Parts: sequence; C-alpha cells; structure tokens
Amino acid sequence: MNRTWTELSPSYDPWDPIRSLRQYGRHTLTSVEFTVSNLCNMRCEHCAVGDTLVMQEGPKLPLADALRKLDEVEHLETISITGGEPTFSVKTVKDYMVPLLRYAHERGVRTQINSNLTLDLERYEWIAPYLDVMHISFNYTNAEDFHEVGFVRSGRPVGIKSASRLYERMLENAAALSKGGMFISAESMLNTRTQDHIAQIHRLIVEMGCRRHEVHPMYPSSFASNLPILSLDQMRETIHRLLDSRDPDMWILLGTLPFFACSSSEEDQMLLRRLRNEPNVTVRNDPDGRNRLNVNMFTGDIYVTDFADVPALGNLSNDRLEEVFDRWIQHPLSRTVDCHCPAAACCGPNLLVANSYYPGEDFTRRKAII
Repeated sequence: MNRTWTELSPSYDPWDPIRSLRQYGRHTLTSVEFTVSNLCNMRCEHCAVGDTLVMQEGPKLPLADALRKLDEVEHLETISITGGEPTFSVKTVKDYMVPLLRYAHERGVRTQINSNLTLDLERYEWIAPYLDVMHISFNYTNAEDFHEVGFVRSGRPVGIKSASRLYERMLENAAALSKGGMFISAESMLNTRTQDHIAQIHRLIVEMGCRRHEVHPMYPSSFASNLPILSLDQMRETIHRLLDSRDPDMWILLGTLPFFACSSSEEDQMLLRRLRNEPNVTVRNDPDGRNRLNVNMFTGDIYVTDFADVPALGNLSNDRLEEVFDRWIQHPLSRTVDCHCPAAACCGPNLLVANSYYPGEDFTRRKAII
C-alpha cells in the first residue's frame, strides 16, 4: 500500500535516522543505497569512491535479485542510487534506475540519485517522474574552479574548454529541471578550498533554482584521504559566514557536523543555538550505519556505506538486508559511536567524525547542555 506523500521540507527529512529511532526505539533499517555504476566522466579531488572508478565496468547483478531483497525490508522508507555517475550509461538508466525508482514510487518509498548532472538532459527526464531528490555536488564559483576540482585526478589532461562545457551544461540542466519541478539538492563540501567562497557558492545554488543546499564537512576517506580538513574553529567560522549571507528562503541542510550539544565549548554551543533558531536550517544525523546500508550491484556485497573502510558485512546472494543491519549494530565499531541524546535529537558522531576530531572520546559518557 502506498504511503501518503508528504512534501520534503525542513520538518520532514525521511533520510534522517532520528525519525526511525524515535518510531521504533532502536536504529532500524529504513534506507538502502545502491551503487549501480563505477563509471564517471569526472575525477573530483574530494570523491570518496574515486579508487573504485573504472574505464570499463563488468556486468551487474540482475535487478530482480535486489528487488526481492527490498521486499523483505519491512520498514523501508528511502532508496538512494549512487556511483560513479549513475546516469553515465543509458543502459543502466533504462534497465536499472528507472525500474528501481518505479518500484520505490509504487511502494511509497522516497528516492534520491547522486549525479553530477553534466550529461544530456533527456536521461534525467526519463527518471524525473519517479524521483524525489536529485542530489548534486557543487563546490565551485566558476568554470575554472570546476575544471580544477573536477578533473584533478583524471590521469590525463582535460582542457579548460571541455570542462567549461560540462560546467555550463550542469548549470543549464539544474535550471531546466528545477523549473520543471524537480527537487535538486546541491551539496557543498566544507574544506580548505571552499571555506572562503561558501557565500558565493550558495548564491549560485540559489540562482540555479535548487530547493536545498546541503553542507557537509569533508573528512579524510579513501580516495580523498590525503586532503587537508578544516579545524573546528575554521569550520565554525565558515558556517557562521554562510548563515550570515544565505537566502533565508533556501533550505540549508547540514550533515556530519563535528559539533554536539554535549560539548563544553561555548563556541560550539553558540553555533548550535544559532542552528536551532535559524529558519529553514536543519542538522541531519548521519544515515550510514544508523538506518542505511549500501549494496554494490556488481558484487552483491553489503556495506555500512559505499566508501567505508569496514569490510563487507554480507552479500545479497545469501543474506537478508535486515540481518546484515543487525550484524552491524552488534559490531564493535558500531558500538564505539552508538550514542543517542533525545534532548538534542542527536545520534552522535559517525566513525569519520569521531576519528577526525575526537579520537578516544567516549560520547556515551557525555550529556547535552541545552
């Protein structure tokens, strides 16, 4: 039976694990992410899965196998599709993405695709009727930024003219799809490259007609493990600068923040108070490992997330997704960040946040200062 469709908004974000935690009294699998492509026309410096990208990919598992496993997930609320660039292959779009999105739509499950939006408009229009969120990365102020960020690890020269054409197509596609009613959420990474330009990046996202600006600190992981990260002071300053200059009508979603209501830092508390009181601003708890698993459609391997250092926890061929999720909840690594503060609506840090800024800290012994 289809659920009643509720418009996505700051008061309704079905990807946030705090919702299922409140509803079921424990972390529960409500979200599944599928990696459907290892192909991409870009090689971004911040890409967490860059090491898995290939020039020619092998066969994928039958989609019917994945759909049968989804049927077993009792409380499924969201499905996400990622890559690589998921829409790189027209065959993948038609044979995997459209049927998977249609399945979700008919079941009343919300959907998201992670795309760079640089390909021909038609392939995005094929999926539009079944899609809730088109998620794009946007860390640029101009075509030169796009060229420098997006092709730094390509392994071959990519000319500025070629990059500029893709940049302009991304802007045009975003504007056209937004005008047609698509919910586009543009994500910016907070790092040493974007910290001084976040206000300008935000203005461009508004001009494209996007419905939401996602802002996530960049953490050292996999392909991007050697990039420098911001200090806590730099990150606070950058977030304040964004809030000072933002469009108040734009929904800003901040994720994987390293600031918590249990902090003894007055600077942290000032920022958190501001975030709680700013209209159209939300802080999302990290879904990975709390209400979501990732499935690799080439191998069937099931992970906490598509860029996890944690080995596969199971396989689609012989494991139920809910059993794999329960296996993760009992995993020693999961227990190190398994804290929940109802007063602050906080699920605590994920592993990347804890390892980057709070090594050795036991968050289960801390209490919120509200």
